[in-house]
Order: sequence, then C-alpha cells, then structure tokens
Amino acid sequence: MPHIIVEYTDNVKAEGDISGLLQKINDVLIGRAPLFPIGGIRSRAIELQDYCVADGTADDAFVHVTLKIGAGRSEADKKAVCDELFATVKDHFAELFATRYLALSMELVEFSEAGTYKHNNIHVRYKK
Repeated sequence: MPHIIVEYTDNVKAEGDISGLLQKINDVLIGRAPLFPIGGIRSRAIELQDYCVADGTADDAFVHVTLKIGAGRSEADKKAVCDELFATVKDHFAELFATRYLALSMELVEFSEAGTYKHNNIHVRYKK
C-alpha cells in the first residue's frame, strides 16, 4: 500500500498527460517514505468512456483520484499527504482547468489489514 486509482473521462486524454500525473503522484508518496513503503506503491488510471457529467448536455470532464491505504497512520499524516496529492492533481490540470469545464476530486479510503492479502518481493529492493 498505498494504491492510487485515477478515473478520468476520455475527453481529457489527449491533453491530460495521465502517465505524467501517475508519476507525479508516485513521487509525492515516495517523498513520504517510510510512511508509505516505496515497494508497495501502485498507481493506475482508468479511462472512462461511458459517463454522464452534470446534465449531460456539455462536454464536461472529470478526474477522480482514490487513495487507498491500510489503517494505522495519524490523522495529521493522512491530511498532509492528501493535501499534497490534491495540490499536485490541481497543479497538473491547471491549464486544462482554465480552458474547459473540469471537475477534480479525490478521496481517501482507509481499511483494516484484516481481509487483505499480499505477496510482494518488490520491498526487498528498497531495504537498506
């Protein structure tokens, strides 16, 4: 953990540099190690082709980021990382936001470790 899921409407793909956004998001989380183990960071984007924004009459767009983390981090740490991540998302889309209708949102999903299953040998690369 953490896992990041970026959902975006297909009408921002050409100008949205979604791969660049994913790297920026990972950089934020890597910068907060050891709060989030580097080997556990997963980010992915899902392009949405079927959606309706507002009343559906305009070419509106949205990007929604979900940050999923295991329980155990302080409220201050969670707020700090969410503030930084959302600022990164807003900065990434600033030019596009200025030229079209675009809704940006983010949510934090925190869950207990009970019921999660992991098998990951990537962590060993980051142990010193």
